[in-house]
Amino acid sequence: MKKATNRAIRWAQAGLITNALLVVVKLFAGIIGHSNALIADAVESSADIFSSLIVWMGLSIAARPADEDHPYGHGKAEPLAAAVVSLMLLGAATGISIIAIRDIRAPHHLPSPFTLFVAAGVIIIKETLYRRVSRVGREVGSTAITADAWHHRADAISSLAAFIGIGIALLGGRGWEAADDWAALVAAAVVAVNGGRTLRPAISALMDEAPDRTVKERALQAATGVTGVRSVENLNVRSSGIGFYVDLHVKADPRLSLEEAHEIAAKVKYSILEAIPNVVNVLVHMEPYKDSGRGSQNSVLSLPPV
Repeated sequence: MKKATNRAIRWAQAGLITNALLVVVKLFAGIIGHSNALIADAVESSADIFSSLIVWMGLSIAARPADEDHPYGHGKAEPLAAAVVSLMLLGAATGISIIAIRDIRAPHHLPSPFTLFVAAGVIIIKETLYRRVSRVGREVGSTAITADAWHHRADAISSLAAFIGIGIALLGGRGWEAADDWAALVAAAVVAVNGGRTLRPAISALMDEAPDRTVKERALQAATGVTGVRSVENLNVRSSGIGFYVDLHVKADPRLSLEEAHEIAAKVKYSILEAIPNVVNVLVHMEPYKDSGRGSQNSVLSLPPV
């Protein structure tokens, strides 16, 4: 868990540094080169800086161990950070739209040719960063890192729109100055879609929505594989940051002593922890197994097909 969190934090830091450099480059290029799309792109990237800071802070808080005031840890800080990042994406889209609409109505200079190369460079850098960060987000199971990755993809798309708009304006000449502003407006729509896309899983995590069904299946297999376990009921999994909490009812022979039942519970717990490294804690409730002949009541818990 600590290794995965540190890895996620390192990529959040990499995104922060990259965004800071790109904001400066795009802003100066946009101002000097008379490209409003590039300036709008710089505004979007400036939001990325704050989002990377939020992700960094969220992951750092989520990595803190449980304490007296937070007995279940600080994992909720991670999806909370993802939600804030998503809202910032939506805010950035709104700001870009306002600037684009304003500049479409007001005539301005044609963009300079060098701004085309700046936009192309940004596309390559941000798309590469998106692919790397997105992979890390999937591997460690972090909604905040995944949201931050989509921030990079949104930036790449807005830069692509700026590239197209600048290209059209330069090819069309006088009368086509607003092409890059229309491109910025299209980019704003894409950014808004990405904001909505990353907001949903963050809200789901905050609402304790059950994770992917495969996690529950792996926990069930680990529990039923322990010697002495007759059946498993009420197995529930909830996410907390990049980790999971598992609780379940295990039925065993009612003739077992309290010490023997405790040993089975401990084996179930450590079997699940070994099978799923991201599990933070397992709560096992032991119950007597009664062969009532009703089948479904005491049969091993089964999961519906995926």
